[in-house]
Amino acid sequence: MQVQEVMTQEVQCVNPDTTLQDAARKMRDLNVGPLPICDNDRLAGMITDRDIIIRGVAEGKNPATTQVSEVMSSNVVWCFEDQDVNEAADLMKEKQIRRLLVLNHDKRLVGIVSLGDLATAIGDAHLSGSTLEAVSSGR
Repeated sequence: MQVQEVMTQEVQCVNPDTTLQDAARKMRDLNVGPLPICDNDRLAGMITDRDIIIRGVAEGKNPATTQVSEVMSSNVVWCFEDQDVNEAADLMKEKQIRRLLVLNHDKRLVGIVSLGDLATAIGDAHLSGSTLEAVSSGR
């Protein structure tokens, strides 16, 4: 089974110059914790609700004026839409992450896949359990 069969499509992005406040509002409205950062239809990074709090607010940055580019993670882990779901699970284990951005071969963002999506798709309780354990335990 390929990642594109289980990923969430139509992922919302924000631009690098979006303020932390606007990104937080978008997260609230979409009921999500992470948002990809796209610059001219290219993946530039990722910001999470935790990034806004730890790298922004806790550091005294003004959420109304600070841009997401100042606190985002630019070394984003991703996979291709036609990769096997087991490869995606292995990548999550290796990088200890709970979600992967999904790109097409033109390197355009086409979706996001979560650990839960993969666990359901794989249908292998041992594999999904071991993936979750590895991601959660930090090994």
